[in-house]
Amino acid sequence: MFVPHYAMSGGTLVALAADEIVMCEHAVLGPVDPQIGRYPAASLREVVKRKPVDKIDDETLILADQAEKAVAQVKATVKDLLIDNMIEERAEEVAAVLTEGNWTHDYPITIEHARELVGLSVSSEMPEEFLQLLSLYPQPIRKQPTVEYLPTPHKSTK
Repeated sequence: MFVPHYAMSGGTLVALAADEIVMCEHAVLGPVDPQIGRYPAASLREVVKRKPVDKIDDETLILADQAEKAVAQVKATVKDLLIDNMIEERAEEVAAVLTEGNWTHDYPITIEHARELVGLSVSSEMPEEFLQLLSLYPQPIRKQPTVEYLPTPHKSTK
């Protein structure tokens, strides 16, 4: 899978399913920790660990139950995606790191971070032909403030 910009959450799952991940120098992956409605599953799990059950409302308990199931399901999926490319114990460790809420859901996992902390095999040898292909599909300019990705250094028109 080629990741020129970012592959967050579901995009990271797709990358993990690939035989090889190739990222541009400044591209990032993201954690695949489940979100339950507007809450991180890991945070819902923490609530029931930190507070007595009689101090937690029923809705939060139900959400925490869903959170437990969601984390287990996503962790098993990540492990299954990784098992062909690493030993089982390492696949379990990586699955735990990516799914258990070690970071916020929008945390950027750089190439170096993916290699060192997460243990993924990631290449930074992005084919120039792929970047040329991307340049044929310019992204629409938004009317709201944003950051635009430029695959090559911007040249002044002076």
